[in-house]
Amino acid sequence: MWQKAVFVLLIVFILSPWGSPFVALALGLAMALTIGNPFPQLAGKPTTYLLQASVVLLGFGMNLGAVLKAGRSGILFILAVVFGAIALGFLFGKLLGTSKRITTLITMGTAICGGSAIAAVGPAIKAESDEMSVSLGTIFVLNAIALFAFPLIGHSLGMSQEQFGLWCAIAIQDTSSVVGASSGYGAAALAIAVTVKLARALWIAPLAIALAVAFREKDAKAKIAIPWFIFLFVAAAAIRTFAPVIIQPSVFDALVNLAKAGFTVTLFLIGISLSLEMLKKVGVRPFLLGTILWIIIASLSLLAVLNFG
Repeated sequence: MWQKAVFVLLIVFILSPWGSPFVALALGLAMALTIGNPFPQLAGKPTTYLLQASVVLLGFGMNLGAVLKAGRSGILFILAVVFGAIALGFLFGKLLGTSKRITTLITMGTAICGGSAIAAVGPAIKAESDEMSVSLGTIFVLNAIALFAFPLIGHSLGMSQEQFGLWCAIAIQDTSSVVGASSGYGAAALAIAVTVKLARALWIAPLAIALAVAFREKDAKAKIAIPWFIFLFVAAAAIRTFAPVIIQPSVFDALVNLAKAGFTVTLFLIGISLSLEMLKKVGVRPFLLGTILWIIIASLSLLAVLNFG
């Protein structure tokens, strides 16, 4: 029972004025690696649904014009990252000797949207549960590193909020880590990061369909997950943009604050879901594949953003 009490107290703390996305992830990791996770049932779908709901609520704080502008400005970066990561992923996967399905999962997770892409692509290519776990573990560890490392790099290089937000959106895999890294940098960084990241995530559906065809077995029906929450985010932004004047701005501000609280709790839940068993299960070659891809994408995109962003 005392582990559950600690869990509740930490949730209260990270939602207090002393809490932050960085603190939430750090406390989650610390608890996972010391006393363990008293609520393992919250991992997986509950955490995913909380993240998606928070993304939708964040749309109520954005102007639709700004969303579309950010998506257009980042389209070339998105295309370069998606197709560049796919090409490099299969190349290094072959060199490292990782299995075809694990290579595909890690590559798509890096190229598009981390765990969300893996969850969508996995059923399409008939991935086994252990292959999903290894791929998700690899992406998760790298995202945890990015959450702490990116703001330090951004400040040391004197990046503007616009540059940092764009870099986060194209170099970090999971939406939760993109939000966590950019939110501490500034409101403008957060707005750009989320919109460009969601534009990148739209590639989940067409690539999942393509992979389902490529991996299709005789008489097999591939299950494809459509990221509907992205369209709900755009709808929320449209409501904020065209809402009648009778809706007070304070209503939208309250929804945005609720979204930020949801993101903070999501990062805590992600942190607490990590375990030594997961780290061991990731193995050397899949983690090396993910790390090589991540370093290349992060480095090249950083240079591009600093020179052209």
